[in-house]
Amino acid sequence: MVEKNEEFHPIFNGIEIGVGTWAWGDRLYWGYGSNYAADDVKNAFVSSLDNGLTFFDTAEVYGQGKSESLLGAFVSETDSKLVIATKIMPFPWRLTHKAFKSALRGSLTRLNRSYIDLYQLHMPLPPLKIETWMEYMAEAQQNNLIRAVGVSNFSVEQMQRAYDTLIKSGVTLASNQVEYSLLDRSIEDNGVLKTCLDMGIKCIGYSPIGMGLLSGKYSLNNPVKGMRASKYSKQDLIRINPLIDTLKKIGSDHGGMSASQVAINWVRAKGVLPIPGAKNHDQAVQNSSVLGWSLDEREIERLDDISKKVAKER
Repeated sequence: MVEKNEEFHPIFNGIEIGVGTWAWGDRLYWGYGSNYAADDVKNAFVSSLDNGLTFFDTAEVYGQGKSESLLGAFVSETDSKLVIATKIMPFPWRLTHKAFKSALRGSLTRLNRSYIDLYQLHMPLPPLKIETWMEYMAEAQQNNLIRAVGVSNFSVEQMQRAYDTLIKSGVTLASNQVEYSLLDRSIEDNGVLKTCLDMGIKCIGYSPIGMGLLSGKYSLNNPVKGMRASKYSKQDLIRINPLIDTLKKIGSDHGGMSASQVAINWVRAKGVLPIPGAKNHDQAVQNSSVLGWSLDEREIERLDDISKKVAKER
């Protein structure tokens, strides 16, 4: 393992929370076009900027490119300095350097940008080796098409392979984006979180409120709908009730903060950059309200203890 390095890539300077755009344009999983649409997500974008959030994370597969296109359109209407992150999916038919360059050009076009701040490999899929993908990434950074290289859903061993390949070209691995919340703390057990902190790799946490489950808005009378229901059942809702109650109590102690805001701040307290989703103005404002206050050690310990008791084994 490489020596400890606590310096993160400069693109993360000053960024404490980001905005996840998985739901922008995604009909299958999130129901885009039914109870929210383009105007709603544009309001989420504008409200995020107005409240100090400048890091936006998307992917070419979100809404089959729709998320990137929406974000690109919104970005073109502002002069604000933003950090845009997107992801390339290593589909098994993408076997050549030409295929990589084509995917990168597609994202650049949809995002209306000449470069991408953080370009991430969405997950480690065969048959192309991690080393090959990283060689492509390093070249793209050297050609000023991307500012930083990241990965997503990588294990410790896979991160090390990516790091070792990039460093040969003088490029550092900037980040690893993984699922992390009070309902899924697997990166604490498998070493990913500690390794990221030790190596100076920014750990970006997606789904910090458990795909909405930690908001407290779901119940037996209002269960999770759509494809998310396959991940969280009615039994899960019953099991996590004590955690929801604790989140609400801590939020009340902080001047009426919501369960979601407490859950996001717990992720921040662990040294992880949370990227909660925002589908409308209200959600964007609520996410940004996480800034400016923190949980104390006693509250973090309370949440640690109860989450361990109710979190589903994965």
